[in-house]
Amino acid sequence: MLSLLFLKGGTILISQMNFWQRLGYLLEKYWPSFLEGAGYTLIIAIVCTAIGCIIGFALGIIQTIPINKRSNPVKRVLLKIVRIIITAYVEVFRGTPMIVQAMFIYYGTAMLMDKPMAMLPAAILIVSINTGAYMTETVRGGILSIDPGQTEGAKAIGMTHFQTMLYIVFPQTLRNILPQIGNNLIINIKDTSVLFVIGVRELFSRGKSVAGALYTYFETFTLVMIFYFIMTFVCSRLLRLWEKKMDGADSYDLATTDTLAHTSGMITHPDVYRTGNSNLDQRDSK
Repeated sequence: MLSLLFLKGGTILISQMNFWQRLGYLLEKYWPSFLEGAGYTLIIAIVCTAIGCIIGFALGIIQTIPINKRSNPVKRVLLKIVRIIITAYVEVFRGTPMIVQAMFIYYGTAMLMDKPMAMLPAAILIVSINTGAYMTETVRGGILSIDPGQTEGAKAIGMTHFQTMLYIVFPQTLRNILPQIGNNLIINIKDTSVLFVIGVRELFSRGKSVAGALYTYFETFTLVMIFYFIMTFVCSRLLRLWEKKMDGADSYDLATTDTLAHTSGMITHPDVYRTGNSNLDQRDSK
């Protein structure tokens, strides 16, 4: 009914509506546009966070490759050059606004290729590069936070640096930096709004078009804000569940058939449940 009245009465009727009526009208008439914009926003944010994590892990591992005076001179020189390039990349993309990066990359690639990129690939490229710069430092810090003794132990049994990173350091680093990955995803959901400057039709751009057509800025961006909040809230809760799943159970017993583990007290002795004594040194129980 509101739609019909609006079409017959023009902008006069919209000015006579109260806040809730305008909100209902906008939601009734433009909800497909808002949902489509929210879909674009989620696709860009999720894909770019995943690509940014891959960039971050690759560059973070390169930055932590050990070199010393006994290393091959060619390896040392190449690593230093690569690390200088990585440092420059991180500093530039962490030190400039994403909206400026979007303009620079989009119009820069248009000049190089003599034609502009498609909107979605351009958006993914821009946000991925930006996220990768932040994730590089996050991963580097996560790797350095792992006890060096674990790396030394892996090398002692003959594991290469790649094997040590893949099987020992990487799983622990992933768990340690998981909250930061979640933060980057939520930040990307919000920061995709700057992509309207290159014409990407994400949620903010859709809201801007609706508000400009009907001059209902407050009501339109109230709806846009609600959509953003729903997306970030749901994503944060899902990531929290993932964190808890990776933590595992709060209490568990270590099951092993290693005889050394039995003699060194690495498993729970049955007497603990019978007597309540958690002292696993059997010499003290005699």
